[in-house]
Amino acid sequence: MELTLRRRFKGDSYTIGTLYVDGERFSETLEDPVRTIGKNGEGKIYGETAIPAGRYKVILSMSARFKRVLPELLDVGHFTGIRIHRGNTSKDTAGCILIGENKTKGKVVNSGYYEKKLISILQDSEETYITIK
Repeated sequence: MELTLRRRFKGDSYTIGTLYVDGERFSETLEDPVRTIGKNGEGKIYGETAIPAGRYKVILSMSARFKRVLPELLDVGHFTGIRIHRGNTSKDTAGCILIGENKTKGKVVNSGYYEKKLISILQDSEETYITIK
């Protein structure tokens, strides 16, 4: 299965995008601001920086922080514990990708619905990757 996240708006305090599952539009996304990150992690602000564009393997695993199974992106340079999960504002991201509907500037709503739906879809996939553009 292939997920694609197309970042559409890169603001000072958040980033809005669209998530596609196998080419089909799935939801909007909310992330921290995109920052230029140097080879040794320079420019990254912990909990306030979107992960770099690229392609990452995605697995379902138990989140120690959230106490539930969530999609986890593997091998993201200078980041650990990057998840796709529910939330509403950039304060809920800590580098993760929030999914939902972008009906209000700087927010996503109905994210719990989209989190459950995405996990249900990913449970049937043998191998999943996400490409962030």
